[in-house]
Amino acid sequence: MRKVTKLMGISLLVLGLAACDGESKDSKAPAGDAAASAPSGQQVSLLDGKLAFTLPEGMADQSGKLGSQANNMHVYADSTGQRAVIVIVGDKTPDNLEVLTKRLEEQQRSRDANLQVITNKAIDVNGVPLRQLDTIITSGGQKAYSSIVLGSVDGNLLTVQITLPADNQQQAQSQAEGIINTLKIKK
Repeated sequence: MRKVTKLMGISLLVLGLAACDGESKDSKAPAGDAAASAPSGQQVSLLDGKLAFTLPEGMADQSGKLGSQANNMHVYADSTGQRAVIVIVGDKTPDNLEVLTKRLEEQQRSRDANLQVITNKAIDVNGVPLRQLDTIITSGGQKAYSSIVLGSVDGNLLTVQITLPADNQQQAQSQAEGIINTLKIKK
């Protein structure tokens, strides 16, 4: 469980750094920054093709740019760092997805007392049960929409975290759902 907590901490650190980067570049961000709710960008395939999803236009692989990059973590972000998709493959865990999601919510709440939980629900992708936690978090004075999907692939814990600016909550939620709807998991 410590490894799961460590991986979640790393993802939150990456998000914090992305928020800081985005804050310094925000004035240079293009006005048409919002992508359509259904991504039409690059197809990503990980875990020897067992996980696939579509990145929205403007996002690219940023994994190699992180000094603490581990082989089991992939980061995709736009040029401002405000929109990101982080995929982490962790070790097996004896805890069920509902317990892990609740623990993740508690960790987020300990970092942000004003955390808003939008959704905490069970979902299914290609017959694989997953858990989705959608929240609005505040980091460095900026609000971000965070959608985290937890599941098991090949017995390993899979975490897909989508972070988007929460200026327009409805739009951010729609964009996150658009990415989640492109998820494909092979058993």
